[in-house]
Amino acid sequence: MDHIVRGVIDFRKNVYPEHKDLFGALADSQNPDVLFFTCSDSRIDPNMVTGSNPGDLFICRNAGNVIPPHSNETGGMTASIEYAVAVLHVRHIIVCGHTDCGAIKGALDIPALKGLPHVKEWLSHCRSAMEIVRERHGIAGDEPLDTKYLNEAIEENVQQQVQHLRTHPVVAAKLATGKIEIHGWVYDIKSGNIRCCGRDSIQFKDFDEYYADIVARVSND
Repeated sequence: MDHIVRGVIDFRKNVYPEHKDLFGALADSQNPDVLFFTCSDSRIDPNMVTGSNPGDLFICRNAGNVIPPHSNETGGMTASIEYAVAVLHVRHIIVCGHTDCGAIKGALDIPALKGLPHVKEWLSHCRSAMEIVRERHGIAGDEPLDTKYLNEAIEENVQQQVQHLRTHPVVAAKLATGKIEIHGWVYDIKSGNIRCCGRDSIQFKDFDEYYADIVARVSND
């Protein structure tokens, strides 16, 4: 804990005073523009990757960046989606997976998770992504998927979680009226690159190509 305590001391002494006005403005309310779903993996820092400040992102994290399909059962992800969209009125939702994802490694071979019943149940929300990879490569349903399919499975999982997100009524309503946009990302931990899908494409593209119009605009700022 030494580095944690040292970090808090440094925050109070140096970081907070430097951003005192920002924290003062955030003391009583928040107005984030983006709902950001990502994995619990310690190697991802959404604020660092996006260059965002406190108050910019409404962040939800869990193993595998999973978004369960809408149901009548209340869950943490469902409640967070509803609050972010209906109350905070976010304009964008990013679903961000990442390379070397331990959750997706587990989803490749679900029977191997027999000692982790809650993890096994949670990763059932990734099953459709794994089945798509199996079908694409002609792999029987009872066979574990080789880790050579990991990157493909990670991208497919982001695609499927985006589809799950669309089943939530509050999201569907905003999509139908053009008031919200969904973005699928896969962050490469080693290179820092991001591949994206959504908008008008179901195929993943490099970040600069996917957001070419925005990249051109902000590059001139």
